[in-house]
Amino acid sequence: MSEPARSDHTRGSLFDPVFGAGDLAPMLSDRAWLTALLDVEVAITRAARHHGRATADDVAAVAAAAGEIARELDPTELGRLSAAGGNPVIPLVKILRERADAPAGAVHVGATSQDVLDTALMVLAHKAGRHVVTDLRTAADAAARLASAHRDTPMVARTLGQQALPTTFGALAATWLVALDDGVTELERALEMLPAQYGGAAGTLAAVYPDGPAFADTLADLLGLARPVVPWHTARTPITRLASALGVATGSVSKAATDVVLMATTEFGEVSEDAPGGSSAMPHKRNPVAAITARAAARRVPGLVATALAAADHEFARAAGAWHAEWETITDLIRLSGGAAHQLSVSLGGLHVHPAALARNLGLTGGAILAEKVTAALAEHTDDARDIVTAAAVAGTPLDRDQSITGHLGADRVRELLDPTRYLGHAGDLVDRAVARHEITKGPA
Repeated sequence: MSEPARSDHTRGSLFDPVFGAGDLAPMLSDRAWLTALLDVEVAITRAARHHGRATADDVAAVAAAAGEIARELDPTELGRLSAAGGNPVIPLVKILRERADAPAGAVHVGATSQDVLDTALMVLAHKAGRHVVTDLRTAADAAARLASAHRDTPMVARTLGQQALPTTFGALAATWLVALDDGVTELERALEMLPAQYGGAAGTLAAVYPDGPAFADTLADLLGLARPVVPWHTARTPITRLASALGVATGSVSKAATDVVLMATTEFGEVSEDAPGGSSAMPHKRNPVAAITARAAARRVPGLVATALAAADHEFARAAGAWHAEWETITDLIRLSGGAAHQLSVSLGGLHVHPAALARNLGLTGGAILAEKVTAALAEHTDDARDIVTAAAVAGTPLDRDQSITGHLGADRVRELLDPTRYLGHAGDLVDRAVARHEITKGPA
């Protein structure tokens, strides 16, 4: 059976909800692309009117035709028509001119296909990117709550997969928080700088001379985008900046999600999600699905960032292939970054922390993780302190029962030294700093 035509399909209707992009995907669908292209064309005609190159009637006619096309034209059909010219703007402009009750010269005024496609991508990225920022902020807020609630909840810090020293769950959550806040800052900056594109056939604005730069500024203002300094047809900083910011933000998501997945393992049992997923074969399983799918979406992001950066070498005044490689790359990059951020917000927003399990795992070594503290105290009594403590640790002898140690310090003193709550350093202070910065950066509620 053949698949029915889907005029509004996203990049993956089956998997978008799984990877958190259920709400975001329609903003980046083929229908959204078509609508954005038409919005740019209407804005070009509006800018033309502002500069005396079109009339109010022209604007009304082009806007009406664009609205009709946005509702009725199947993106699948537009895609078929686009193959010959290599981009959808060429056939779309033809259809718009045929449908609009306006002179042909009032449509696509002074523009080239890249102007419309690049600007449409900026429009989509600006709108969908704000959605990504919202989910990142939600995840950061959840991390802040966890950090505050567990500011002084002891747990073991792990380095290179091994138990290291005591810390607190709040301190771990604070690292998530700072990274997520940094991701928000980077992405917001990139979104604020997204510019309109308008340069004409070769980037000289010759078709609208002497109004070119002013025309470009008007177009940007009409679409809520940044004003371009010059046409950026082959200077792809806006694209690479956006891709890099999405990569930074998604990296912060992946870090937190990875910690949650590991801490939720049966052996650790230190956290669990509010609505864990099951298994089709193993009824006992409670999988941290939100964190898992956040990681899955995030895993695909670095490759797309690399593609965007690799495609930045646009030659001369129009790239042959590098430009074309960006369209779906950036669309997918936003979708996956947003999906990862959303799934992490779900995970952290309903995360249950289990202090008893944290305490159990903190005590697994019988105090050996505080050997450096015992060594420092013992060194005041003997030059062989390190060798003595190392030998006890290697033998698996509890430090408060090793006579080579207790003979100098006494068992009670050693047990005091082995109390993890007495060796948390500035864990609480670091939580306070991270949460305070978060409150400042997120602004008033």
